[in-house]
Amino acid sequence: MDTLTIRRPDDWHVHLRDGAMLQAVAPFTARQFARAIVMPNLVPPVTTAAAARAYRERIIAAAPGFTPLMTCYLTDAADPDDLAQGFADGVFTAAKLYPAGATTNSANGVTDLSRIYPVLERMQDIGMVLCVHGEVTDPDVDVFDREAVFIDRVLGPLLRDLPGLRVVFEHATTEQAVAFVEAAGDTVAATITPQHLHLNRNAMLVGGIRPHAYCLPVAKREQHRLALRRAATSGSPKFFLGTDSAPHTRETKEAACGCAGIFNAPYALESYLAVFEAEGALDRFEGFASEHGARFYGLPLNDGTVTLERVPTDVPAQIGAVVPFHAGETLAWRFVG
Repeated sequence: MDTLTIRRPDDWHVHLRDGAMLQAVAPFTARQFARAIVMPNLVPPVTTAAAARAYRERIIAAAPGFTPLMTCYLTDAADPDDLAQGFADGVFTAAKLYPAGATTNSANGVTDLSRIYPVLERMQDIGMVLCVHGEVTDPDVDVFDREAVFIDRVLGPLLRDLPGLRVVFEHATTEQAVAFVEAAGDTVAATITPQHLHLNRNAMLVGGIRPHAYCLPVAKREQHRLALRRAATSGSPKFFLGTDSAPHTRETKEAACGCAGIFNAPYALESYLAVFEAEGALDRFEGFASEHGARFYGLPLNDGTVTLERVPTDVPAQIGAVVPFHAGETLAWRFVG
């Protein structure tokens, strides 16, 4: 197979930032994807429908023709009425749960899930999706165990209390997350990033600390990477594409306290496709990239197609001020459009 044509895909988890960074990175996502679930962890965060409307307009100005799907950043003071009205008006597609302190710009996140149960109950009632950053922030929990502990302490009990809540376990990184999603009902799904399909924790730590392989949740042991590859390429509608592309400048990555995040948007489809080809699952790539996510969110599939061709593609060492995923490597496929 020298070319692969699929229905135009979507990215169900992306960070587009704001200001000059938004202008620089949004066109890369818009080039490959028709729509994307846009993360709300700006400074200040997008906590109201009015703020989401304004942010959406800035994104559209930076990437004309692209459809940003907005999310509400949940805080302890989240307003169920504003959230529900924003959802009814088509401003919000989902809400995002950041445990306070879990990742970039999450200081305003939820400190105790019980504080937002009225919001979550309203979301269950109206069928609004909750996007979850699935890690605890207890300092006594090892950073490599935070996802598994989150499932036991937080997500499992939440879904027992609210079994009808629609949940996307974002950027799943462990075999425990895969097993949890597989065992859950049809209201639970997960996104998987390209970096967690390619990298285990050795890629970040062996031969010196490699800050451009550092993201949150961090890459785990090889057994977890293999579990993710099996899930992504399985054909299960519970797993779909979410890049978690998260740009930071080179200087802020290569710092004493380097930022977490991997900028994978420029070659996202090529990166995913390398995995599907290696796993002998090219026939399942369209479902993962273009169908499963839209169906979970209850949105129509995109019209039109995109094509990738088998042509070696050299990834540059730097794009603007940001180092991309696979920098300096050669990928086997090229996005044609």
